[in-house]
Amino acid sequence: MTEIKLLALDMDGTLFTTDKAITEENKQALKKAQELGVKIVITTGRPLKAIIHVLEELDLYNEDNYSITFNGGLVQCNNGDILDKSDMTFEELEIIYRHIEPLGLPMDVISDGTVYSIASRGNHSQYYQANPMLTFVELDSLNELSRDIIYNKVVIVTDADFLDSQIPKIPAHLHQVFEIFKSREIILEIMPKGVHKAVGLDLLAKHLGLKAEQVMAMGDEENDITMLKWAGLGVAMANGSAIAKESAKAVTTKTNDQSGVAEAVKKYIVNGECNGLI
Repeated sequence: MTEIKLLALDMDGTLFTTDKAITEENKQALKKAQELGVKIVITTGRPLKAIIHVLEELDLYNEDNYSITFNGGLVQCNNGDILDKSDMTFEELEIIYRHIEPLGLPMDVISDGTVYSIASRGNHSQYYQANPMLTFVELDSLNELSRDIIYNKVVIVTDADFLDSQIPKIPAHLHQVFEIFKSREIILEIMPKGVHKAVGLDLLAKHLGLKAEQVMAMGDEENDITMLKWAGLGVAMANGSAIAKESAKAVTTKTNDQSGVAEAVKKYIVNGECNGLI
């Protein structure tokens, strides 16, 4: 029987409750998994700076553990040592800006723990409400952006209904040269082509000498699909999007607010009920 040796965990809508908290039941289940030798790997679109409080809360902020941030764009040990990273060029940012600015979509360029925000046609980014622990810098235009920094990714954070109305207007060829996906109702993310959570997870698994069959991934949204499909056991949350559930081998009966992570950890890791799934 295949044993799970690594648990890749999305945060928003998965590990986090609606109020951005981790339930005590989830904490205890993850602690039990660690005691069984399972690596707990936070796998998120956020930068390391935005998840340090979570790593500390789960006793993962040390050199023995790893995180996958920027949706697979950065794979690192939690002491800061980088295993692999991908970034964007200024020319790529110009291409993105050229197509999304006419749609009235504000553009945030993420560089490590700093967010450079550019409003569009009176519409300002709402990213601060979603991630207040980051440093925010308002720019009047893309040309004000420094050329001497790393560009990790682009995010568009705006009203959910407005975002959904504009996404179909994004040219098809932009999807061909970038990874474009929603990570939350109000967030659209744009990454370098070929960079997503499964890529980062595959790289980390190889670094640790693990196979996909030994990995369990949990998520709830479009940006989790690749890792849900790649992992030996992809588990979608009960509150997850339809496409996330379709991409997973199992779905929790409990939501993120009901400790769905703990449910899956107890069932598949502690009790080993993986027969027929992996």
